[in-house]
Amino acid sequence: MKVLITGGAGYIGSTVATACLEAGHEVVLLDDLSRGLRSFGEGRHLYVGDIADGDLVDSLLADHPDIDAVVHCAARIVVPESVADPLGYYDTNVGKTILLLQRLRDAGIARIVFSSSASVYAGETGEGVDESGRLAPASPYAATKAMIEQILHDASHAGDFRAIALRYFNPIGADPQLRTGLQNPTPSHALGKIMQARAAGEPFTITGTDWPTRDGSGLRDYIHVWDLALAHVAAVERFDDIATAAEPYEVINLGTGDGVTVRELVAAFERVTGEALAVTETERRPGDQAGAFAIVDRAAEVLDWRAQRSVDDGVRDAIAWAEKFRSQI
Repeated sequence: MKVLITGGAGYIGSTVATACLEAGHEVVLLDDLSRGLRSFGEGRHLYVGDIADGDLVDSLLADHPDIDAVVHCAARIVVPESVADPLGYYDTNVGKTILLLQRLRDAGIARIVFSSSASVYAGETGEGVDESGRLAPASPYAATKAMIEQILHDASHAGDFRAIALRYFNPIGADPQLRTGLQNPTPSHALGKIMQARAAGEPFTITGTDWPTRDGSGLRDYIHVWDLALAHVAAVERFDDIATAAEPYEVINLGTGDGVTVRELVAAFERVTGEALAVTETERRPGDQAGAFAIVDRAAEVLDWRAQRSVDDGVRDAIAWAEKFRSQI
């Protein structure tokens, strides 16, 4: 199959591209390189530009009229940034996605796999959630994911295309062969902050210690990015069995099925590095949630997929990638 991956030079998209290639598929990447790296597109069909650039998208589709499916990863993803700039997030994530979808529909592309997020869930209790869980996005970023899901649901039922929304929990790690990884040297997620604190010789700050979890810190389901990428391959390969003419839209959780608190993530980091990490505590950030972990029965059933890698594996690969990445910049 030939797969178009938007955001294909970013962290998730580039890893999905590698997994697709290893599975024997051809990939075409579209990325504006605002966060992605050109080097992640080397040896691949890379188109540089905005997903809302109609002329560019038309040119790409003319060059590759045999695209079988689209994996839509392109998005702005930083929760605090979305709270500070909601209009920018709605414009980039929702408005530009609509323009892209119109071009794809007009080109007759019928298979859309969307990179959604577990942040669409209520996430108040730190407990497991399945695909029927209550939606209550707590930030503009999360709201953009929920809005795009609704757009895909409605457009699919109108016959424009068929779609699968993959609700990611919390990706960590890197390509195990260190071909790609997180390209942001100052990531905003917990593991990134832990690594920054270690590199600077400073304490790591836990934001929020009064959540309804077993130790008061926020809880997340940390999934290795390579496991996540393999789930995308399964979604593309099994697409026609999952999103059918009768049921053209499907939602699938992607996680490990286990919750890990921030304090437990710190402990995993200490196990991997063999070093103690100084920790301080502060108040919750705007847009934060207690968190949740994935109930992944649906993914096991329709994708024949389960996450195989541990949190320690993710921490280990993230550290190895960061050391390699720092040596290259």
